[in-house]
Amino acid sequence: MQLSRLIQDLPPYHFADAKKRIAERRAAGVDVISLSMGDPDLPAPQAVIDRLCSALQNPENTRYPEYAGMRALHEAIAAWFERRFAVRLTPEHDILPLLGSKEGLVYSAAAVLNAGDISLIPDPYYPVYITASTSVGAEPYMLPLVEENGYLPELDKIPQDVLAKSRLLWLNYPNNPTAACANRRFFEEVVAFAQRHNLAIIHDMAYAEVYFDDFRPMSILQIPGASEVAVELHSLSKTYNMAGFRVGMAVGNAELVEAVSRLKSNIDSGMFRPVQYAAIEALQLPVSWIEQRNAIYRQRRDVLVAGCNAIGMRTQTPGAGLYVWAAVPRGFTSRDFANWLFDKTGVFVTPGTNFGDAGEGYVRISLTVPEERIEAALQRMKTALAG
Repeated sequence: MQLSRLIQDLPPYHFADAKKRIAERRAAGVDVISLSMGDPDLPAPQAVIDRLCSALQNPENTRYPEYAGMRALHEAIAAWFERRFAVRLTPEHDILPLLGSKEGLVYSAAAVLNAGDISLIPDPYYPVYITASTSVGAEPYMLPLVEENGYLPELDKIPQDVLAKSRLLWLNYPNNPTAACANRRFFEEVVAFAQRHNLAIIHDMAYAEVYFDDFRPMSILQIPGASEVAVELHSLSKTYNMAGFRVGMAVGNAELVEAVSRLKSNIDSGMFRPVQYAAIEALQLPVSWIEQRNAIYRQRRDVLVAGCNAIGMRTQTPGAGLYVWAAVPRGFTSRDFANWLFDKTGVFVTPGTNFGDAGEGYVRISLTVPEERIEAALQRMKTALAG
């Protein structure tokens, strides 16, 4: 059988391979502490589980769902967005429920890019940005994100001949993997930039509701004119500990939202209705639920940041997100350190180069394990580095 060039050129997805390696070591009796994935370990809200179970009892909900989601879900998303960001969305035109925001990344890119176009991708990046671009024949152009610039892309350094062929700019704040956050001034500049150069913006905002202290991530749609150029993707995976439910949303530019809806309707048959009811319940939870959950992550963050800095793995305290972006010890590359650490201690972290060349020198460490496991991992790392 001759497989397509798309499949032949497609690399293994890192986190699928990571799960395999972890399973193999655990099967061999190793007590693995995985700090590699942003998979919430805390439970989904009980009210969400109850609503899901209730909806499962209605046989009407086991039939084919609406392709673009129930009207009630659109309205719940619009109401949540207005409460959280003071942004008004039209349920009929500006909102599309997704089977997780990951598919929205792929479909949004396919709705904008043609073969030969350039896709502007910050580096480090979530790997799906590359796949979504190259699968339609577009060419990635990498925008290095460096610590000295707050991990924000320097748009004025993009060559004019590159801009002439560019159709799409990817953004991701709070950022995965660096945990950097963007402010209003940056979003204002990037919206104006996209308008000048006829670019679409895909803003991946999966980590918006994991925030700490007095910081609150903002939506790009809070910027006047943003809906003319931008679609923003949100997810209930991290927001409400619902990763396995596969619920997300695309909101913003109505033309692009409709294009993604048209593409999706030709590929899948919509979201299981009981999951939609569960999503509605989640979106109606009081903000106090988010704040209580985030207090747990904040304590983990503080332990991890202090521990990394104490053993010489320099890091900053993130204002949002599920990760700490830590410098590797001297004498290691990112990948060599991650492999050495896993082999020597059973602690699994993600090398920064899994997210692009600009990730060299760093590892991404997740907050999605209990505090005592973070402390155990730090002790193992300290002992290994001292030996």
